[in-house]
Amino acid sequence: MGFPAALAHLLNFVAPALALALGLATAARFIVPKAAQTTGWWMQVAINFAVGCGVLLGGLVLFSHDGKLATYAALVLSCACCQWVLSGAWRR
Repeated sequence: MGFPAALAHLLNFVAPALALALGLATAARFIVPKAAQTTGWWMQVAINFAVGCGVLLGGLVLFSHDGKLATYAALVLSCACCQWVLSGAWRR
């Protein structure tokens, strides 16, 4: 496998984590009041992306291949919990 193919595989592997991180951080801007937010938008995206990549990697190690529905469910739950903490919603 050459470099372009390996890069395409890597980008396709982390794409769900990036899409979820962008969606959560953007939705939080509309749902959570500005005063309650503890971090900036880019920081929320970066932290959610890192958590998401960790969950996807854990699912790959645990199940020996990616794309399992249990891994995606864990991705959504872990990123949602992370966004809940980052948005300061736990203080209300």
